[in-house]
Formats: sequence, structure tokens, C-alpha cells
Amino acid sequence: MKTAVSLFSGCGGSDSGILQAGFTVLMANDKLAYAKDVYEANHAQTDYLLGDIQKVKTFPSADLLVGCYPCQGFSQGGVRDPSRGINTLYLEFARALAQMKPKAFIVENVSGMVRTNFRHLLLDQIKVFSEIGYDVKSALLNAADYGVAQERKRILIVGTRNDLGADFQFPEATHGEGKRKPHQTIKDALRYMRHWPSEDEYYRRDFHWYYLSRDRRRGWNEVSKTIVANPRHMPLHPISPPLRKLRHNVWEFEHDGPARRFTYREAARLQGFASDFTFPNTKNGSLDMRYKVVGNAVPPPLFAAVAKALPKSIW
Repeated sequence: MKTAVSLFSGCGGSDSGILQAGFTVLMANDKLAYAKDVYEANHAQTDYLLGDIQKVKTFPSADLLVGCYPCQGFSQGGVRDPSRGINTLYLEFARALAQMKPKAFIVENVSGMVRTNFRHLLLDQIKVFSEIGYDVKSALLNAADYGVAQERKRILIVGTRNDLGADFQFPEATHGEGKRKPHQTIKDALRYMRHWPSEDEYYRRDFHWYYLSRDRRRGWNEVSKTIVANPRHMPLHPISPPLRKLRHNVWEFEHDGPARRFTYREAARLQGFASDFTFPNTKNGSLDMRYKVVGNAVPPPLFAAVAKALPKSIW
């Protein structure tokens, strides 16, 4: 049995992926209460530790360590400030890595880290993990190229323990032009879902001028724009009227037909979660929080592809 420990686990996107790759997740951790509620509703066999990672002193022995520590200072959708303390949570991941010494690790993070003025922090992560004793590689991957119906570019950092002599290679893209399969579309992901769900499933406030400062709509036969954690900025469902550009950063609907954002359940499907993935009704599960845990998640098919590419020789 191949075992894993998951840190900064959220509602279980990364862990859904490594379960598909044949791992048993021994422990997961996050500090968002509703993330724990969702995770346990779908993966009850995992010991989920709710709380600040800095207070976790010991970690179970496992073959694989995975983590998606937040780095909002690099995010395309947030304030880009590399000095924010949240951007050094990788040191907590490194602490667990040094203690556990698993055979391999996988980290996912936002694409903004490759920007010239932020790259030194990416390089420092690679340096820290290498000094612990790992052969480390990184790549910028688009989830759409691995069967997710969404444009979502993320950095993946993968390390194999250097005493194992393994040569990890990132998986080749499986979807897209010239690949084995076409990109998954919004229509593919949302097949059989109602066009107008109950009103408690989607964010129904007006479309603020800032929301209409860019085109947030894709058609049924296209890949979705990136799913975000803030419901105010969730992309438009294709049943909404098309948008036309009036001038720089000023868009409007082509007609006054009904328009809405994706529901949190649709967002989960566009992230690559299974159709039976459950969102329990708990005191922690406000509509905004449901959107948040979905938007913060790792697309399971992307993480599964990377986990399956780990060299079989190390197990």
C-alpha cells in the first residue's frame, strides 16, 4: 500500500487526485472548518487535523508528502506582494519534509510565482527542498491539458529522495490540439446539470462595473476561464448573454437576457471533481465559503496525472 500525508489540503482536490493514483491518505490538514467538513464527507477514512500547520509538531511516516500551501502574494487575482508572511508557508512544508523523509513530494502553487520579480522565492523553495535531500524539478502546467474543462495554469514542484536515484519527468499533455483527446469543454463538464438551479446555489448580486471591466464569459464549446475563490468574480455561465467590448476594460452585455455566474457545484465540476462530490450542509458552509473551498482547490485530474508520473521504481 502506497501512503501519503497531505498538508494545506483544503476540501481535497489534491487528495482526490492522489487517491486516483493509488495512494491511501493517512493524514490531511487545513485551518478552514468547512474545508474539513467537505473533505470528511467525501474521504471519511482520512484523519483530518483542523488547525494551524505551525502547531502540528509530528507527522506520520508515509511514502508521499503533498501540499498546496497558499501564496496569495503571487496570485493573478490578488494583491501581488512577495513580502507577505503567507508566502513563506513553504518553510512549514519543508519542516514536515525534513521530519518525514518520504520517497517523494508534490507541491502545487499559483503561476504568478514565475514572474521575474517573484522568481527568487520559487528558487528558494527549490533550494530548501534540495538541501533536505531531494532531486527537485518544477514546471508550469495548464490543467486544461490534462482533462480539466478550465484554463488553470499552476506551478508543480516535484521531488524524489536523492538516495533512490529516480528520474522524474512531468507527464505529457493528454488533451488539446494534436493530443490523444480534445480539450474538455464547459458543455462536457456540465452535461446533465440544470441551466437554472435553485437560487441558493449561486451568487446573485448585481454585476458591478469592475466585474464588467473584462470578458468573463466563455461559450459552451470552449474551455472555461479560471475558477476563482471569490464568488463576486466567478465566470459567467454560457446561458448568459455574450459580452462586447466598448473600450479598454469596459464591457457590456449584448442584450438584457438573464445572466448568472457559475454555481459552486458547477465550479467544482469545472475543477474536475466527480459528479457525486458532496458539499454537506453544516454551520460552516455559507455560500461564500462553498465557493471559496472550490476555487482554492487543486483540479484532481491534474494532480492525479503528476502523481501517476512518479517513477514506479521508488515504490
